[in-house]
Amino acid sequence: MSESSFASLPLSQSLLTNLASLRYEKMTEIQAQSLPLILKGEDVIAQGKTGSGKTAAFTLGILHHLKVKQFRIQSLVVCPTRELADQVASDIRTLARSIHNIKVMTLCGGTPLSPQAASLEHGAHIIVGTPGRLQDHLKRGSLSLQHLSVLVLDEADRMLEMGFQDEIDTIIEHSPAQRQTLLFSATYPDQIQKIAQRIMNAPKQITVAATHDNNTIDQRFYSVQNNEQRMIALRLLLNRYQPDSSVVFCNTKREVQEVADELANRGFSAIALHGDLEQKDRDQALIRFANKSARILVATDVAARGLDIDSLSAVFNFHMAHDPEVHVHRIGRTGRAGSKGLAFTFYSNKDDHRVKLLEDILDRNIQSSSLPEQDLLDVPPAPSEMITIRIEGGKKQKVRPGDIVGALTGNDGITGQQIGKISVSEYWSYVAVQREHLKVAFKKLSEGKLKGRKFRVMVVRG
Repeated sequence: MSESSFASLPLSQSLLTNLASLRYEKMTEIQAQSLPLILKGEDVIAQGKTGSGKTAAFTLGILHHLKVKQFRIQSLVVCPTRELADQVASDIRTLARSIHNIKVMTLCGGTPLSPQAASLEHGAHIIVGTPGRLQDHLKRGSLSLQHLSVLVLDEADRMLEMGFQDEIDTIIEHSPAQRQTLLFSATYPDQIQKIAQRIMNAPKQITVAATHDNNTIDQRFYSVQNNEQRMIALRLLLNRYQPDSSVVFCNTKREVQEVADELANRGFSAIALHGDLEQKDRDQALIRFANKSARILVATDVAARGLDIDSLSAVFNFHMAHDPEVHVHRIGRTGRAGSKGLAFTFYSNKDDHRVKLLEDILDRNIQSSSLPEQDLLDVPPAPSEMITIRIEGGKKQKVRPGDIVGALTGNDGITGQQIGKISVSEYWSYVAVQREHLKVAFKKLSEGKLKGRKFRVMVVRG
């Protein structure tokens, strides 16, 4: 039996059978290093980038120790953003599907407190939440952590970057001293070390090198002197390569909005994602990007955490990341699942020290590549493949994805192949349809009925 096989671990047969059904055949490096320690009940600090398999690592530890018959909160996973919390909760439910009567609950902002408090009264085994909302519930007494045995801080570095130190302190204060604490982080700044010393018990530290794979990511660098040159370079490269989906990383929220606005004004299918957006607008932006109704997402590092995009064609660093580890984390979002990815970075003379640090990590000399010909600026940008339609009805109105497909594909409707991703939330739903079939799809949804009733329908544009 291979040491990297899940079967080499002391997991229950039901968990192993479920892992096999999900095609989890071989442990990733972070799983192989951390799981034996986690299953023994040790405190662990694990450093690894997104996509390293960390969620499965801490989830299998949680499920291994869970006492299902004791219906009380035994595990808490704290995430920096609602998007990441939703994704983690979904992954936990998938890995736990062989365990009967397990309840996983998310506690995030963007929805009212009272319904969450009412749900908490009925109990749960595992809570996944964001720091601010968890603090709200702890202060009002609707959340009790007195039986907590496992605390996970996921993306701990981003939580500190976002200013959640006080909220994390509140969560620790309300947690039992006797518990297992697992800390996962893409980077390991001094602030994380200080927190670990204060809240963890003799933690074992593991680091999975954030390696860069030359075989799957084509990385290029371009020397520019100012933001005007950066924008010209960005437009040239977007028109030259026409990636289906790309993320443009900026270092500040203001830059994100300015770059997204400029691209949109130039006819590009671009949307902004940053911390100043209302939750509804954040959700809508992520849905449109994931369903291919927008080709370009301009974002800060914090906002982009938790992005669950299957295939990202290209990554652009509009400005160099402050930390070389963050750079590697950014570009690691492309070139996944065996496909070739593109990573473009713009740098100026002010970035000399960052370039040198990056050269050490990448083990290569960074030289400026030549930009495409200027006449590409006259090429009309490619439109998005899909367009999103929003329906003012969701789970509360018993709307399901199947109902939306049925309404679209009825008499004189469109085919199933012309329908993209469908997202159904509490009070509204989104469906992507191929651009050329928008008129027919909109007519079917606006004039037809879902669940025997009419809902307000609108096209979501930039």
